[in-house]
Amino acid sequence: MVRKYFGTDGIRGHANGAVMTPDIAMRVGMATGLVLAEHDGRQRIVIGKDTRLSGYMIENALVAGFTAVGADVFLLGPMPTPAVAMLTRSLRADIGVMISASHNAYDDNGIKIFGADGFKLSDAVEAEIEALIDSDLSRRLATGPNIGRAKRVEGDRFRYVEFAKRTFPRSLSLDGLRVVVDCANGAAYRVAPDVLWELGAEVMTLGVEPDGLNINRECGSTSLNAIRAKVLEVRADVGIALDGDADRVIIIDEKGKVVDGDQLLAVIAASWLRSERLRHGTVVATIMSNLGMERYLESIGVSLIRTKVGDRYVAEEMRAGGYNIGGEQSGHIILTDYTTTGDGLLAALELLSVVAQSGKRVSEICHRFEPVPQILRNVRFNGGRPLELDPVNEAIAEAKARLGDSGRLVVRPSGTEPLIRIMAEGDDSGLIHDVVDELANIVSAHG
Repeated sequence: MVRKYFGTDGIRGHANGAVMTPDIAMRVGMATGLVLAEHDGRQRIVIGKDTRLSGYMIENALVAGFTAVGADVFLLGPMPTPAVAMLTRSLRADIGVMISASHNAYDDNGIKIFGADGFKLSDAVEAEIEALIDSDLSRRLATGPNIGRAKRVEGDRFRYVEFAKRTFPRSLSLDGLRVVVDCANGAAYRVAPDVLWELGAEVMTLGVEPDGLNINRECGSTSLNAIRAKVLEVRADVGIALDGDADRVIIIDEKGKVVDGDQLLAVIAASWLRSERLRHGTVVATIMSNLGMERYLESIGVSLIRTKVGDRYVAEEMRAGGYNIGGEQSGHIILTDYTTTGDGLLAALELLSVVAQSGKRVSEICHRFEPVPQILRNVRFNGGRPLELDPVNEAIAEAKARLGDSGRLVVRPSGTEPLIRIMAEGDDSGLIHDVVDELANIVSAHG
């Protein structure tokens, strides 16, 4: 089903653009409150945000929407997405909302919604909300004493700080470890340095001076030059690069080499397998995770289940199968022993616990496999549905046959833009380049 508002990770768009205006945000609040009230009958909402300038605008519009349908709202202020998910449960709220466009530039914004259990909403519930957004809601608004209240709560970030610290083994410490943390001028700019320092690390910070306009600007997990340079300059043991809402992380080892989400999954899975914590001997990842990781996990006796792109789909598969480690190559790591969504800081702490236990350097721990060559190409199209056309599907089938068992091909539409994403990987670098080039030309010709 083609959706007007919701994509693979909530609603996202240019601030005051097509889908991210105060009017739409207010209607999202109304519709969400009405749909989940029908399911649950209770109305207690927590709202967090990152540091974007437009967050003030979207926050107030959501408050107007929720209170208009009788919900009470608790405003958390700047807070990582995983903290909002945790506090939704901790504060016994019925709905949690995070205002963020994650790793996007400051002039985008978004709305992510969590249920009372701290998990992102299902496609079915999002479809119900979407159906109400453009409808006439005037007769369903609260009146008189039934109108909701809103208040700003202080100090709840310290709940998350203590929660994060409790995931680190009590028998261990980060004493003597020199850590650079880049908070992307985003939602974790206060909590992440606090957690690392309180666990004993010597902490140097980047991206902790948000001004509403500089979130993710030349910093954070999608722009690694600054943290790589800092790690090498100060001879740090590790660099931790979070994104704007801190639900993903990329690690830089002491040599300045990048450690992505696939390598982190491999490290954590191997650690939990040894300590008999890995449930069902299985890791959940998306179709984008590297074939090298799959082969490594197989070599240590761990199975891999793949899902559609999006950490919400990873989380849904983990819930359905009872698995406790999952994530994405981009650095979303979900550890359901602790939390319900991707948490960059908790994933970093899990790695640091392995470092502290082993006494080895990060470079020795974090490079478990050699990734096979992988190419991702985005092809823009002007209209229609190229992936439903016979010539395109025939070309995809032929490309898969050429790759055979030595590679993988994934062709999918973007959830947020008019793009077809073509990913190929395999042992033969020349072959995957040829496959991607040919497919991109065919999609372009029919798009």
